[in-house]
Amino acid sequence: MADYKGVIIEESLENKEILKKVKIISTKVEQVTDKHKTPWLSQWTLHTVEIPEEETGKVAEEISKSIDRAHGGSWYADFKNQETHYIIFRNKVFSVNRKSAEEYEEVKKYGISLGIPDYQLDFSPEIK
Repeated sequence: MADYKGVIIEESLENKEILKKVKIISTKVEQVTDKHKTPWLSQWTLHTVEIPEEETGKVAEEISKSIDRAHGGSWYADFKNQETHYIIFRNKVFSVNRKSAEEYEEVKKYGISLGIPDYQLDFSPEIK
């Protein structure tokens, strides 16, 4: 069993309760610039988190329901281990095989359809 690691942006959450249910490894605050495409915020608080493998599905669903609705759902969170990458949007969770370019392409198309800039969706398969 391999734990998952990823990033949750605190400002992306309507309901921040989920942050109490994950292990926060580190936190970094970034000042918002035009590049972030979130002019309603002055900063992003990025929490690097660790989630036990057996809790990933439940945590992903809870994050999905917690993501901010007020700004067009243009947020996502993600976490991954060696094999699987969870990419979580408001009311939609993708569980992607990390070696599959096709699965990543589907996620990218979905994110772009929500208005997320493509450079923020720079996922790629793990090629060995």
